Formats: sequence, structure tokens, C-alpha cells
Amino acid sequence: MGLTSALNTSLNGLVLNETSIDVLGNNIANAGTNGFKASSVQFTTQLSRTLSVGSRPTTNNGGTNPRQIGLGATTAAIRKDFTQGSVTNSTSPSDLAIQGDGFFVLDDADGNVYSRNGNFTLNSANVLVTASGARVQGYGVDADFNLITTQLADVTIPLGNLNVAQQTANITMSGALLPTGELATQGSRFLSEQLVDTGTTIAATAGASLTDLETAANPGVPLFQAGDVLTFSPRKTDRSLEPQTLTVTGPTGTYPYTGVGEDPGTTLQDLMTMMDNTLGFQSGTGIDDDPNKTPAAGQPGVDVVAGQIQFVGNQGTVNQFDVSIGDLTRTPTGSTSPTSVPIDVLKTHEADGESVVTDFVVFDSLGEAVTLKMTAVLDEKTPSSTTFRWFVESADDSDVDVSIANGAITFDGLGNVISGGSATFSIDRDDSAAISPMQITADLSGISGISSSSSGSTLSLATQDGSDPGTLTSFVIDETGVVNGIFDNGVIRTLGQVVLARFANTQGLVESGDGTYQEGVGSGSPFLTTPGNFGAGTLRSGAIELSNTDIGRNLVDLIVASTNYRGNARVISSVQQLVDELLILGR
Repeated sequence: MGLTSALNTSLNGLVLNETSIDVLGNNIANAGTNGFKASSVQFTTQLSRTLSVGSRPTTNNGGTNPRQIGLGATTAAIRKDFTQGSVTNSTSPSDLAIQGDGFFVLDDADGNVYSRNGNFTLNSANVLVTASGARVQGYGVDADFNLITTQLADVTIPLGNLNVAQQTANITMSGALLPTGELATQGSRFLSEQLVDTGTTIAATAGASLTDLETAANPGVPLFQAGDVLTFSPRKTDRSLEPQTLTVTGPTGTYPYTGVGEDPGTTLQDLMTMMDNTLGFQSGTGIDDDPNKTPAAGQPGVDVVAGQIQFVGNQGTVNQFDVSIGDLTRTPTGSTSPTSVPIDVLKTHEADGESVVTDFVVFDSLGEAVTLKMTAVLDEKTPSSTTFRWFVESADDSDVDVSIANGAITFDGLGNVISGGSATFSIDRDDSAAISPMQITADLSGISGISSSSSGSTLSLATQDGSDPGTLTSFVIDETGVVNGIFDNGVIRTLGQVVLARFANTQGLVESGDGTYQEGVGSGSPFLTTPGNFGAGTLRSGAIELSNTDIGRNLVDLIVASTNYRGNARVISSVQQLVDELLILGR
């Protein structure tokens, strides 16, 4: 009985050490496998053969201890070592290393699996995948590049295929305005020759039909006919403005159009509105209500005074405009040759005042350039402050009126902005598919109220946060797993986020090949989180976690396991010799 037990016990020892050598061999074989986690075998004793359970102490005897002979050992567990492996740099931004306890979530043919190996690449569909084709899972983004955290999706990075533009939302202006310059007192003023109604000497009014207008100096010759296309092309500070057009429609009924349903058609007011919109006059910004200034005449705008068309511009030399005969032309129906409308115009006032102008470009939501013109004019001086009025114009605004906005900025005696340092205005883009209106916030606080006479006033665009269309050229994954796409126009957009999984019992995971694990009955359900939260660890882009196999320790353990194996084999050899002796006795 004893020899047989010894054989079985030693046989168990051989099997156990074979298992240990097998595990150690696997560890050593995977010493170069990225993200590999080494294993170790834990032994435990099997049942023992009890010869005596022992006895209690008595008055005559001190008692005896149990007498048991063990029946060998068995495998208690093969335990994974999930401690952090060494992290080394790689040359690919798609390689990721986890610094913590989490696992990458991968989608393959068997559903979700989990891995520590972050050696990822982009496939032909721009999806982040493993070497075996499993797709890395995370959060996607919507059309506005906001993360969608309600469901997992493939992490997609469409290099070379994704194009974006960024609408300008904020601009910063810089410059220095001269507080000692000439105070603005008036804008340019032009008066046309007198217009009258057809066949009369009655001065034309704003409601008069264009087809009824003549000049007082040349009565009987109509200035306009129904169907004429009028084009107005004035100049401002020697720069030609974007021309605007107006189509003349005839009246319904006869002058003076008092009957029910009678309509004068296109009126003088319609023409003056078109002219005002072309010139970009900003009404309500005149200085005629200030008793300390000598105004030109009324508020900026175009109106009719005693039958004469009056043009009054905004103050400031940079707002000087010019209107002359020939700026207004008419193209009759069926013709392609415009002719000048013979209305003489006379300048009565020159614009004055220290002023400056600058042109700059912003971008709409489609990345289309929108040109703005900003002027600043010395509007007011007090013993303790200086105020400049600014104007913004744009011919790219979809409205017919090129004027956008105006405001005032006030400086103290040290040239610092004390009011008006911020402004918001909008630009309509209804004539395109871009988002309209586009809102822009202007930071004017960086403008200085101090400058020299030799330098004069300066104004320029310092920064703006928009951009023209750009293509995705590269990406960076930060430590929280957010994939930041970098476009060749300088725009950065969120393209997704890699998620990690944690398990209550990582020893309960089941290996499924290719360095992946599946959820096991004892592992618990995966807890999904973003890197940096709940102990899942952070990510390091452009790095790889190496195998955590300790070669030295494993080689020492291999020597021990080999020695133990030989020891158990020696026991079997000894038992065989004893059995041979017994057989000799029986002969």
C-alpha cells in the first residue's frame, strides 16, 4: 500500500511540475509579446491518508498527535500577473499604452473582447484596428464634432477624407488711435440738381415715380423709363464700391396717383435707398445734435431736400466719398449698353476728423472669406477722456445695405479703454448655404488711445478664430483617450474617444487568443469608462506596453521546477527498486 501511494504521489508531482514548466515556457516564449501578462502556477496539497487522528490528554497520558501521510499535490490556480508592463515609445501615433488597470475594448467576430495590447493601425476604412483586424471601440461624434457617449462605436480617423471649416466667432483688434488729432465735425455732403415732376415745376418728393422725374434745367426729358436697370457705382476714399442695381417699374394709374389701387411703381425713395445701401451710410451716428460741432446737414443718409437729392456721409476723412455724374447709369430694356443718367451733382462739404481704416477677412461656416472694412473716427474730446466712433461695413453681407454695425470706444487720460471694449455684430449670409446670420464678438480692449502725430492712427486685425476649408492630415490621442484631428488649416476637431473596461476580478477573465480576453463567469461584467476615471488608467499615445515577463525570475523558477521534476522521478525510481527487491524475495 505504501509503495503504491508513493508512486501515485510522485506521479502527481511530475504532472504538477510539467504544468509549471509549461506555464514558465509560455511566459518566456511571450517575453516579446506586447501587452502580455505572465502567469504562475500555485500548488496545494491533496487529501491525506490518516493513520491516526490522535488522542486527547488524560491524567495518565499527554495525548497523541494525528498521523497522516499526504497523497501528493494538485494545482490550486494558474494566476495571471496583471501588473503594469514597461512602456516604450513607438513611431506611430495610433499606438496606445494603458498606464493603469483598464483594458481596451475590441470588437471582433466573437463580439467584444478585451486587451492590453495597444499596437493599433488604421485600416482601409480609416478604422482603428488591431493586427488581427479587431476594431477598437470608443465614442463617436455627431455632425458638430460633439462626443456621443450613449453607445460604443468604431474609432474612426478619416485621414485625407474629412474636410472642415471654422466660422469666425471672435476677433481681436489692435492699434493705436491719435487722441490729439482733428475732431470730426462733419461728413461729406453732395447735392444734386433739382428734380421736378413731369411737365411741372413742382420739386420732386420721395414718393415720386422715377418715370415721372425730370431735371428743372431740362424739362420735358424723362430721366427714367419702365424696364430700365439702374446701376450705382460711387467711390469712397478713392476706392470703388461694390455697385448695386435697381430695376425701374412703371406706375399704375396717372399722376398724382390718388385713385384707389394706383401705384407709382419705383419711386425716388427706392432709388435713394439703393444709393444709401451702396455707400454704407450709418444713420444715427451724425454729430448735428452736438452744439459744440458744426454739422454738414442732418444725419448721414440719402434723402431729398426741395427736389434735390442730398448725400450726407459719416464723419472722418476715411469716410470721404465721391458722387459725380456718370456714377448712376441706366440700361434700357433690350439693351446691353448702359448710359449715364444726366443728373449733375455738387459737393458742398468735405469730411473731416482724425480717422483710420482697415480691411480684414473673416470666414463663414463653409470657410468662405468675408471681407470687412472697419473705420474709427475721433468723435469727442473731454478734459478726461477721448472717444472714437467705429464703423463696420461689408459688401459680402447678403443684405443690400453694406453697413453692418457701429459703436464707440472711450479712452482715459492714460490711453486705456474705459468703455466700449467689446462689441457684437452679425453678418447675414442668406445668399449662401452657410449658417446665417454669423455672430462675431469683437474684442477692442487691446486698442491703445495713445499715438504720436508722426505715426497717426493705426488699426488692424490681431486675431480671428475662423479658417478656410481644411483637410484632416494628422491626429493626436490625449491621455483621456480623446482623438484630436488636426487639419491643414490649423483647425483641431474631436473625432472620437477611446474607452477602457475594468473588471471586479481580472483573474476571472478567459484568454481567447491574439492577446485578448473574454468576460468569464468569475470576472464580473465589464465596467466601461473613459481613461483617467475610476482607476482604469490613462493612455499614452505613441507608446506600447511591453510584456511583463520577468526572464530572470522565470529561468530561476524553471530550474526549481526541473529539480522538483527530477526529484519526483527519483522517488519513482526508488519505489521501482524496492518492488524489484520484493520480487527477488518471492523467487
